[in-house]
Amino acid sequence: MGPNMFGKRVGPLTTEPEHMASNHPEQIAALISETDAPTDAPTERLDVQSLGPPKPLKQTLERLTELDDDTVLVQFNDRTPQHLYPKLEDRGYDFESVETDDATVTVIWRR
Repeated sequence: MGPNMFGKRVGPLTTEPEHMASNHPEQIAALISETDAPTDAPTERLDVQSLGPPKPLKQTLERLTELDDDTVLVQFNDRTPQHLYPKLEDRGYDFESVETDDATVTVIWRR
């Protein structure tokens, strides 16, 4: 697996359905631990892979408003959410995106 846009390597994740990060809390925790997100915070998972634009952006921003400030949101998307990044920055969130074999995973947390 190659480096993400921040130069960090994240893994190991496979494309085998029984091992996919989106299905296993342990792998989500491992993924989060490879970012600067707090590892002891509660997490929420949001899968927007099957949605076309702008629904992933809208659903992610709506979900963030529903979450407690200490919750880390892990978003699974079929593409890099480039239009989401400036909106997250404007709202006081930090984030890191990681490319896996089957998704782009963006970890989002409050600064």
